[in-house]
Amino acid sequence: MRRSARRSRTVSAYREGDRTIVLIPARMSEAEERRWVSVMLDKLAAQESRRLLGDSELTERAERLSAQYFEGRARPVSVRWVTNQNTRWGSCTPAEGSIRLSHRLQGMPEYVVDYVLVHELAHLLVPGHGPRFWRLLEAYPRTERARGYLEGVVAADRLPHLPVARAE
Repeated sequence: MRRSARRSRTVSAYREGDRTIVLIPARMSEAEERRWVSVMLDKLAAQESRRLLGDSELTERAERLSAQYFEGRARPVSVRWVTNQNTRWGSCTPAEGSIRLSHRLQGMPEYVVDYVLVHELAHLLVPGHGPRFWRLLEAYPRTERARGYLEGVVAADRLPHLPVARAE
């Protein structure tokens, strides 16, 4: 966090090695600072995940998440992006060990993509959405935040798109 007396309104952030630097106006309150740090971290994550992951990177990510949250027990045979899922974020066929993620996730923050991967990995261990399944997902710390993000995306898509008023 770097406060600047010269900065009056704008907030910006960038990566410096393994650190994130957030630049804010010196006059900002601690509450505003916390809010802006969260906003800027999400913004940076979204920018970084826009660099499209290929299927092989997606598979590596799934393997890492399985090791981290499921002791490596969820072992997908294939993990890939698909363009034919417009109502689901992901799907899993446990019998084949295949996981498919909707291309609509590309460009979303990493924690959201990771949540969907963890969700589908959990289906390799528990096929349905019963209590055992949801207990598995409790291991991923950003489950509620990612679900809220995805619900917001769905809600925004449902809003009426009003025509833009033209200046006369």
